[in-house]
Amino acid sequence: MNHRRTPVALTLPLAVVLGLTACSGGQPSTDTATAPAPDTAAATAEGTTGSPAEGDGQLTLYSGRNEELVQPILDRFTEETGIEVDVRYGDTAGMAAQLLEEGDRSPAEAFLAQDAGALGAVSRAGLLEALPQETVDAVPESYRSADGDWVGLTGRSRVLVYNPEQVSEDELPQSVDELVSEEWRGRVGVAPTNASFQSFITAMRVMEGDEAARAWLEDLAANDPQIREKNGHIVADVDSGAIDAGLVNHYYVHELAQEKGVDPEDLSVRMHFFGAQDTGALVNVSGAGLVGDQPDGDAQALIDYLLSEEGQAYFVEETNEYAMIEGAEAPQGVPSLEELEAPKVDLNDLDDLEQTIEMITQAGLL
Repeated sequence: MNHRRTPVALTLPLAVVLGLTACSGGQPSTDTATAPAPDTAAATAEGTTGSPAEGDGQLTLYSGRNEELVQPILDRFTEETGIEVDVRYGDTAGMAAQLLEEGDRSPAEAFLAQDAGALGAVSRAGLLEALPQETVDAVPESYRSADGDWVGLTGRSRVLVYNPEQVSEDELPQSVDELVSEEWRGRVGVAPTNASFQSFITAMRVMEGDEAARAWLEDLAANDPQIREKNGHIVADVDSGAIDAGLVNHYYVHELAQEKGVDPEDLSVRMHFFGAQDTGALVNVSGAGLVGDQPDGDAQALIDYLLSEEGQAYFVEETNEYAMIEGAEAPQGVPSLEELEAPKVDLNDLDDLEQTIEMITQAGLL
């Protein structure tokens, strides 16, 4: 195999997989109808469970989402509630690993994750607390924990981004299965260390079985994939013409447009949404849960704020992600959540990351 790579340090996944201690530490990095969202005034001193709890006005959040994306909405939360948020940033896998390593000793009161798989893994370890029912009910059943201990905050669809000068519309694949054919040799970018790619493979295992997923990974690895560290790197390289296409989450096109100060249609990158419930059309979530015993309602107030109309509007308008609450507008330039032909995968089944990462590694992609 002759993979062309950009230099990348391996993003280490869950500690239980690779047997490492928490390497992320606390250092910042820059990386359907529903019920109404809880009232943002849920406020600071009262938990939504009904019993008043005097908050201390601060909470510790482990965030697997990029600081540039979420710090602005956390600052708004502090301005509105007076609650200070001590954020420890890292990639989602690293933050999950740290939580699993720390266990009951963790100072974290809330976990904000890039995907449902990491939330499920932390939940399975018994580290998340049950959320109030009104918080759970604010999110469609498809996008929340079956046990009620995490909820989706935003939706994101997997897409194939492509450069229209190098890939014609009649070349676009109908399924991700086509991307391992000779026609796409050396043309497709992937980010195997990224949580969204790992959840996509886990979904493939759930839908098609382990043998089919293993075969696809091996075929991909043998097809000279363009391996990058992050989804954003893939989109930038597609835009520049360095690679023809890549598998990413939809909102990275919007992110690149913002960085360049242009409209998305001015970029040399387009999004192809797979249909017919193909695995490549997976809709995953970023989400959050409460970690450990809650001394007060401060962390709960944060989750309720992120599910409020203001919080959800921020994600739609600023990060181009799908809202989880009823009545919110879809992001501009993409199909609505209801129009997507996503596979029927229970996001609660995406928590088996250990085997997925082992498969990706054995295929030679990590």
